[in-house]
Amino acid sequence: MNFKEQKNLVQLYKKFDIVLSRGEGVYLYDDKGKKYLDFASGIGVCALGYAHKAYTKALKEQIDKILHCSNLFHNEQIALATSNLSKASKLDRVFFTNSGTEAIEGLFKVAKKYAFKKGIKNPQFIAFKNSFHGRTLGALSLTTNEKYQKPFKPLIPGVKVAKFNDMASVKKLVNDKTVAIFIETVQGEGGINAVNKEFYKDLRKLCDEKEILLIADEIQCGMARTGKFFAYEHFDVLPDALASAKALGCGVSVGAFVLSEKLAASSLEHSEHGTTYGGNPLVLAAVNAVFSIFKEDKILQNVQKLSPYLEQKLENLVSNFKFVKKRQGLGFMQSLCLSADVKVADVIKEAQKNALIVVSCAKNDLRFLPPLIMQKEHIDEMANKLHKTFSAF
Repeated sequence: MNFKEQKNLVQLYKKFDIVLSRGEGVYLYDDKGKKYLDFASGIGVCALGYAHKAYTKALKEQIDKILHCSNLFHNEQIALATSNLSKASKLDRVFFTNSGTEAIEGLFKVAKKYAFKKGIKNPQFIAFKNSFHGRTLGALSLTTNEKYQKPFKPLIPGVKVAKFNDMASVKKLVNDKTVAIFIETVQGEGGINAVNKEFYKDLRKLCDEKEILLIADEIQCGMARTGKFFAYEHFDVLPDALASAKALGCGVSVGAFVLSEKLAASSLEHSEHGTTYGGNPLVLAAVNAVFSIFKEDKILQNVQKLSPYLEQKLENLVSNFKFVKKRQGLGFMQSLCLSADVKVADVIKEAQKNALIVVSCAKNDLRFLPPLIMQKEHIDEMANKLHKTFSAF
């Protein structure tokens, strides 16, 4: 079979001319045996890299027991999984989904139910410019990119758009119908933009004063990506609700939303939300393995230790190449902003020739989401490969 000839596939992705065959550690291999250093981790999913022995062992053991039993029954993994995620997030009540987008959809319903119980008709919500929360209709309503939204309008009404890190723009939009503010602590698809500490604290204060829900989308920036379990910990802010996915399962399809006890008591009730596959034993075995490995392998400490080194290596590239305008990001979530005369798509393809996998974000930015098991020598290897790549431009 020609793996690249996919006549029966709905063509929604522009795929690279590479067939990935296997992975080991921080490296990926194509069907011809070429070895690539991976600085994308499946867009932030594969935080433990590939073929991690403890992770795969946990999945294999669960496969031999039971894959699925529906949410009409208890299973052996769920109590530990909910405890792990609750402790890490410092929130109280967990609902497991199949993806990050589903977690956002669930939180949209949480917010609408919150409005219903407060007697607010035609509720309004605030999202931010350059945000990305997913592509289903609810999540898309919060994803403030006209390119994504235009063909599918009308979307869910009531979503207002504020400027990221601009408190004045938020306050202009707030009224007695505002029930929730959705925010990526570090924006991903729209550019690697981290929230300002003062802004986040002011946002939390405003939400407390106006009884507005502060909902953190940490699907990409959470699960140790920035050196904390969740990025909002850097800013001494605790949201009312959290969306998590990607590295939560490190490769299996799992997401979650997590609520404060107070919010859980005043939002969704029995039968108002559900999922067939969400929280099945297989994905929860993966979640529990991830939390165990993060602790045993000191993953957070590794990100904290090496983030300054990664940042410095990227800053060196900014200094050495005029078309690389700036570095921005937090922890192992970084980007390099390129000038318009050099196309990021061309850079990515050239990097692949040099056996380096990176992805893009925003209009013309190079995005770095390496596995969290990266070591200093891997960062050096990335910098050398990227220097060679940039030299071609």
